[in-house]
Amino acid sequence: MNVYSLIVLILMTVLLNGCANNRYDMRHDAAPLRNPTQLEQQDAKVVATKKSVSASRPYSIGGKRYVPMLDETGYQETGIASWYGRKFHGHKTSNGEIYDMFSMTAAHKTLPLPSFVRVTNLDNGKTAIVKVNDRGPFHDNRLIDLSYAAAHKLDYYRSGTARVKVEAVTVAEQHQPYIYIQVVAASKSDKIQLLSEQLKQNYQVATIINHRDGIYRLKIGPMKDAEQATKTLSIIQQDGFEQAFLLYSEVLL
Repeated sequence: MNVYSLIVLILMTVLLNGCANNRYDMRHDAAPLRNPTQLEQQDAKVVATKKSVSASRPYSIGGKRYVPMLDETGYQETGIASWYGRKFHGHKTSNGEIYDMFSMTAAHKTLPLPSFVRVTNLDNGKTAIVKVNDRGPFHDNRLIDLSYAAAHKLDYYRSGTARVKVEAVTVAEQHQPYIYIQVVAASKSDKIQLLSEQLKQNYQVATIINHRDGIYRLKIGPMKDAEQATKTLSIIQQDGFEQAFLLYSEVLL
């Protein structure tokens, strides 16, 4: 073998080794080439699951140590959500499942794997239930990483991030009704929209506007905690909305 052939062989070996050591096919993440379908954006079904033993052990990333929770019951936190897509599509998640950017899943640094959470976009009131089956996002200012499908449902896939509220959902909680507070009803949408924005800013809550029979109804929610709902209703009424009342529903409005 001459010197030239030897050099070529060495270079090919280095390149092949480099490719083999690169876990992902893409250097930077990107959105998929199509939008998720309505079926793909349906809420994850909350079922009883066996927690991953390996994903429950403390671990360190970037010099920071994380201690996973053993039980998600009662977990609730507000923060920034991001999303991840094509770069990770088809690769294993932290609990051994295959990541699918068109499934309703998420990554969280410490929630048990798997577990289920309800994520509410605090800027538009949209909600989604996702299965947490991965670790991340490993940025100090990020709370949760959603799949592209989930980010699309919450309508922040273009901006990349959103302010969200994350609440654990268990099988037992699934049988509890959703609780809303109907604040006001009106025939003009502009006034309702303005009031909706004011409520979001004043109370840091998610709002929803339903339109039926020519009437716009402004609601706060959904909430699962009856005590929290009652306290919020009292505050709303004291602030001038005496006609506000609790509304129960078996499904998300």
